Amino acid sequence: MIETLGIRWIELLAQTVSFSFVLFVLWRLAYKPVFTMLETRRAKIADGVANAEKIKAQLAQTEADRQKVLAEAGDKANKLIDDARQAAARVREAETQKAIAAAEQIVTKAREAAAQERAQMLASLKREVGRLVVQTTSTVTGKILTADDQSRLAKETEKELSA
Repeated sequence: MIETLGIRWIELLAQTVSFSFVLFVLWRLAYKPVFTMLETRRAKIADGVANAEKIKAQLAQTEADRQKVLAEAGDKANKLIDDARQAAARVREAETQKAIAAAEQIVTKAREAAAQERAQMLASLKREVGRLVVQTTSTVTGKILTADDQSRLAKETEKELSA
């Protein structure tokens, strides 16, 4: 029956051995290195995908940390600004108080100086009026007044000016 199909055993066996040899050589020299290379690439791709996922997670964590640090820095900056404003207000208030105290001191000194100057002017005026009274009296009476007379007239004039 096989022979009616045109199959010859020796040729079939030789072709089978030849095919097996070619298959073995191809498997060993071509397919195995290609499969090994494909498996290596598949592993590298899987590692790359895993690393990409890991990097993505780290990037998200880093972004969250960055946002947190920025928020903290903003809070600290706002606190520093508020502290600076409060310090400026305190300094402004202290300087205002110093200026008010200095102005009050200047006014007090000016009043004291004016009072002292007024007292000096009054004393000078009294002396001058006394001198003029003595001079006028001596001119009117025509006599030269003694030192006692001059002193008495000056005191009387001073009493009248004080009253």
